[in-house]
Amino acid sequence: MKLTETKETSKSYSNEIIKTIFERRAVRKFKEKPVENEIILELLEAARMAPSAMNKQPWHFYILTDKEKIQLFSKAILHNSKLAMLKAGVKEIVNHILHPNSFHLKDGIDFFKTDDPIFHAAPVVIFISSDRSNDWAHLDVGMCAQNMMLAAKSLGLDSCPVGFAKFIENTDEYKKLNIPSSEEINLAIIIGYGNENPKFHDRKKDNATFINNM
Repeated sequence: MKLTETKETSKSYSNEIIKTIFERRAVRKFKEKPVENEIILELLEAARMAPSAMNKQPWHFYILTDKEKIQLFSKAILHNSKLAMLKAGVKEIVNHILHPNSFHLKDGIDFFKTDDPIFHAAPVVIFISSDRSNDWAHLDVGMCAQNMMLAAKSLGLDSCPVGFAKFIENTDEYKKLNIPSSEEINLAIIIGYGNENPKFHDRKKDNATFINNM
């Protein structure tokens, strides 16, 4: 069965992996339901299966599941990110921390209006760090994070990458993570049982060039 070119809601998929890739969404509303430790461990194992330059596996995971601690970290990041935005402006923060297609000016204006615009009251927050001296670690961590999010979707959970989690490094709460000075946080992944169904966004189709045809 081949993937059709019809609307997302009517697509068919050749296998479950392709289906999971197409159905994954960035979810920011979660049910008040904890995620079982066994599932978290399974997600970490899936993340560890990502490829990495010279098989260095540079990632390290720092997991938060305590609701009060998550709120505390979120408030600290929120305060720090406000100061950063005032200094650098929304555009610069977006360009350096978030994917340019996932954040828009209007989002920046409305960003601080929600109760928890950082971790969105998710029951699980996983910070992913890597060695500061590893030039390839950012790419490796990206593949690692994608593995984790796809695994979460396949197990009935939802997730969202949080670039603003990097701001935790500039807060008093950062020391509670016990992260060595040789490491830096790349991003965090929030995970839980989703309580929304984000719409499908069209993907660009004019960004592939077959070199052999040139």
